[in-house]
Amino acid sequence: MCGRFLLIATPDEVAALLGYLDGEWFPPRYNIAPTQPIAIVRRVNGARRFALVRWGLVPGWVEDPRRFSLLINARAEGIGEKPAFKGAFRHRRCLIPASGFYEWRGSKGSARQPHLLRRTDQAPFAFAGLWESWLGRDGSEIDSATIITVAARGEPARIHDRMPLILGPESYDTWLGGDDHRPPDLHPLIEAAPIGSLESFAVGTRVNSVDNDGPDLIEPPAPTLF
Repeated sequence: MCGRFLLIATPDEVAALLGYLDGEWFPPRYNIAPTQPIAIVRRVNGARRFALVRWGLVPGWVEDPRRFSLLINARAEGIGEKPAFKGAFRHRRCLIPASGFYEWRGSKGSARQPHLLRRTDQAPFAFAGLWESWLGRDGSEIDSATIITVAARGEPARIHDRMPLILGPESYDTWLGGDDHRPPDLHPLIEAAPIGSLESFAVGTRVNSVDNDGPDLIEPPAPTLF
């Protein structure tokens, strides 16, 4: 799964990677957590557009989002048949920019060590995502998104059995799709994922708390003193 990630690339770097029209500014964030705003890029009238949405998908058929479990991840396996995701998978796919993501290693019931996974050149990349727009009877609106996950391969498999679906730039148009709203075949996208460029290393446990943010979160843990 992916339950925490970071985006510390500059807005210009992200815009250059994802090719959207908007000149949006956003601050570096080292500890992005569920329910917080996340950046997405989606196709609107044939163009890539930037938006900020809530992390945790809320399907349009949900009556009360307050009573609905957060859908921060969507497993790629069978995604086109799952009621919570099949509409978004067909019509509302997006790119989610990131500079890296965190996974925790260790068995339940024991101290789990957080690790950061990022590109070896520290360049930003994009997760495959889905987005939805929920409308309440009172006129309230929630735009939300989820990150697609797949079985871990390569370096991420050393840390966890699942990982976000990372897309290379050559796959962006295929994922975002065209006017026919035909969902893509996931298998080639999974096989083409640029996982060979990823590295991982342990970081300190301050990242465990969503209240913490800042560049110190991606520093190696302090040595244990005996």
